[in-house]
Formats: sequence, C-alpha cells, structure tokens
Amino acid sequence: MKSKLITKWPEKASNRSMLRAVGFTDLDFNKFQVGIASTWSNITPCNNHINVLSKATEFGVNKYCKSTIFNTITVSDGISNGNLGMKFSLLSREIISSSIETVCNAQSFDGLISIGGCDKNIPGCILGMCRLNIPSIFIYGGTILPGKNRTDIVSVFESLGKFYSNQINEKELLNIEKNSIIGSGSCSGMYTANSMAIVAEILGISLPNSSVQNAQSINKILNCVNSGKIIFNLLKNNITPKKIININSIKNAIKVISFLGGSTNCILHILSLIECLKIDFSLNEIKKFSNNLPTISDLKPSGKFFISDLINSGGIQKFLKFLVEENIINGDTLTITGNTLKENLKFIKTNYINKLLKCLNFPLKKTNQIKILFGNLAKKGCISKISGKEGETFLGKSKVFNSEEESVEFIYKNKIYSKTIIIIRFEGVKGGPGMREMLTPTSALIGVGAQKNIALITDGRFSGGSHGFVVGHVSPEAYEKGEISVVKDNEIIIIDSINNNLIFFINKNTINQRKKNFLNYSKISFGILNLYRKISLDSSKGSGFNY
Repeated sequence: MKSKLITKWPEKASNRSMLRAVGFTDLDFNKFQVGIASTWSNITPCNNHINVLSKATEFGVNKYCKSTIFNTITVSDGISNGNLGMKFSLLSREIISSSIETVCNAQSFDGLISIGGCDKNIPGCILGMCRLNIPSIFIYGGTILPGKNRTDIVSVFESLGKFYSNQINEKELLNIEKNSIIGSGSCSGMYTANSMAIVAEILGISLPNSSVQNAQSINKILNCVNSGKIIFNLLKNNITPKKIININSIKNAIKVISFLGGSTNCILHILSLIECLKIDFSLNEIKKFSNNLPTISDLKPSGKFFISDLINSGGIQKFLKFLVEENIINGDTLTITGNTLKENLKFIKTNYINKLLKCLNFPLKKTNQIKILFGNLAKKGCISKISGKEGETFLGKSKVFNSEEESVEFIYKNKIYSKTIIIIRFEGVKGGPGMREMLTPTSALIGVGAQKNIALITDGRFSGGSHGFVVGHVSPEAYEKGEISVVKDNEIIIIDSINNNLIFFINKNTINQRKKNFLNYSKISFGILNLYRKISLDSSKGSGFNY
C-alpha cells in the first residue's frame, strides 16, 4: 500500500497525528487511502452540485476504504466565452491534471476518484489519473435539463446575434437569458462535456451507463455511492488506468463519438491523452481511421435533441451492445468493473434505433461530422465539424481578422457577402495565448442569419455548441509562422471535406516570400498564460504542457 508512507506505525506517528486531526481513527490507518478530487465550484451550473456528489462518493468509499476529499479548480467555458477569460479555459485542463497529480503524490493516496462537470474537468481529471497511474475512477457530474421552450446556453449566444440584427427586441432577449439555463449540470447537447463523458465511459474509466445521466437524478447519486466497491476491487487487483486505456479503447472512443456527432474538442483531448500515455497514434492516422464513419445522431448542436432526450430514449447502452456484436468496436477492452466492455453489456438488448439514433445503414450523414483535414493551409492538420446540412465543400474568398474580438465586431455591424470565409488567426495555443473557443463568432453568424453561405477557419478552437461550416485547430498556427499567418483578404480558399483538404490558391513561392515579411501579431501574455505560451505543444499533439 502506497499510503503506508504516511500511516505506518510507529515510524509515521507524526503523520498519523495530523490525520487524526481530520477525522482518522485507528482502523483507518490499515485501509486503502482514496483521494476524491472534487471540481465543486459555485461559478458554474456545471459544477455547483458536485459537493453533493463528492459526499455521496465519500459515503460509498468509506464502506471499504478511507476517503479524503480535496478540491481542484474549474473554469466556466460558458461564462468565459467571448472574452479574455477564455484564454484560461484550455489551460485549466493542465492545471486540473497537475493539481490532482500533485495532491495524490503528496498525500500518498492508494487510489483516486475524480468528479468533473465542465468541459476541461473531464480531460483534466483523466490526464491526472494517467500520470499517477494508481487505481482510479472518473465520475461525470451529469447533464443539465433544457430550459423553457427547449432552450440552452447556445440558444442565448445565438439570440444575441438575432438581437443585433433586429430580429428580436431587448425584452425577448432578456426572457431567453432568464429561462434557458435552469438547475445544475453541464450544457445539454452533444457538446464537449457530454461528448467527453461518453469518451470516458468508452475508454473504460467510468461506470457503465454513467455518462448519459441527468445531473440532478437519483441515478447520479447511486453512481457515486457504487463507486466505493468498484475502487476497492481496483485496488485489490491493482487495475490502473494504463492497464485500461490503450490504442483499442481509444479507437473505440473515437468511433462512438464520431457516430454520435460529438465535439471537435474530443479529438484535441484524445491527442493530449495519447501524448501522455506515449501511444503511437497521430492526427493523420486518426483521419484515416475516422473520416468515413457515418453520423447517426440527431443531437444538438446541429440536431434537434438534447442529452435528456437521449436518456429518456434509453441512453447509449443498446447502441454500444450493437457495435460490439457487429465487431465495429472492440468488446475485449478492460474497464474499471474488472470486466471487459463486452461483459458489461451482457444483459443489454440490441435494438437501439429510435428518433435520436438512426440505423448505421441509413445514417443522417454518410461520413463523420468531425473531419480532419490537411493541405497547404494546415500542413500539420486541422479539425472541422461539418454536419452536411451546409454541403460538403465550400469555395469562397477570405476575410481576415487577427483576433476574435475583431471578427465579432465586424459580424454584428456589417453585411457579410455570400461565399465569404472568415479567417480568425493568432488565437492558437501560443498566439492567443490559450486557444480560445469561437462560440461567439459562430453564434453571431447564426444569429444574424449568415451561417448558410459563410465559413469560418481559425487556429483557435470551437465550442462543442458551435455549428455551421467551421474549421479549427489549424496547425501550424499563425504565431508559429503557419501558412494561415500569410493569408490576405479576398484570396480563394477551398474547404473540401470529401477529399479531406484545406487549400488556399496561392503558389508556394508567394507563400515563402510572404513568410519573409512575417509580422507576428503578438498579444499580451502575462503570468501563467506566458508559461502556457512557452511550454505548450501544438494542437496536432493536443495543446498540453510539453513535459
């Protein structure tokens, strides 16, 4: 037991005396010590209920082991979106993983249960678990219910564009603001938090059927209580994250999230996980593996339904059973139950088809919404999310902005011509710094009614709630003298999701000549953002700290 480093008698009497002061008894010193990493915070509805889940987890763990609750941070993407605060969003993933790693090592915990809600909590917790490589479980905080008239956070962002284009008045906007987000839980569509929760379950580090649950439900509480026995079994059998997460479970996760039309951020976080675990699987290989998978889900942002609708329709267990039986995903991957994915699904029926999930032979889209593209505008790759409703290719002329703020101001105040490709650059992990999400400009385009004939390309990211003809994660980014840095207004670009290309029609000599006159649009970088700029990997490797 690793915890004997702080509990062994009599050598560690001084350590034990400190532990007695926080509630340890004689019996506790001979039990496995389990840290419960809580991301509770009252700054966001995604996380303001997690203290309740932490206490339920503590109750479950203390039947078998001795638990200790500690906190790590969270950043609200919904609140920080569209302002300088979003520069700290992706960075928070690294802080979460590093803080969990720090506390667990310092306290010599034998095991770990982490509980997360908002977007960066989930990959942050998973990365921390993998670096520690002690028996671990991830518990998702759950999804929020839709607001009045089936609205959510994206409804509010898009309504702002309608307000600025005089489609709704101030009273109508205020009504949407007041009634769209009610209660606790993560944003309610197939956005980043729900997408990553499903990734965690498919990877095998969350309890079966725990990723698709309402935040404020008895099932979520039971999920927390039941984790006590599971972590005890993991500890007895020394089953660690590196024994669970491997190339096969990662491929499973990419397939499932592709079928369900998940967030582009999932690829970024999976790349970071691949980097952490030193798995040989590049962005180009993910492209070959996933680009032609069909999309069967009619979930938001591009669809009609919320995660709560998916829950009411039976969740995803039937769908997973079908995928395993048809050998579409590997059912032999190990999970935290000690059983394989196939064994966990043994008693599940396979008739998954409903109004939300279509038959694989008759999908909503024949190819993946998440498309990985390469070309002379993204030599290291980029990630698009194209529902197909806008078409599969887009040929247009560029309109270039060097920041998100410039683009939003332009969208709200100017008529945008059809077949325009908006370029937002110097928003990458180093150029931002921080790689902000572009939910505000994509929502603004939809709000003003311009999304059907407009595309957007950025070296920043997109929210899981973004939709339209959008391409992000362009690498190399502008700050690193990537080709996106030399694009000028009114130059022809093609986004081709059929042949997986992103090309702008300027010859190589012109590109090289422009690079000689490269002017870095350097933005203010201070404190920890400056550190992030200095030691971050590029987006093709997940934008994590370069350890």
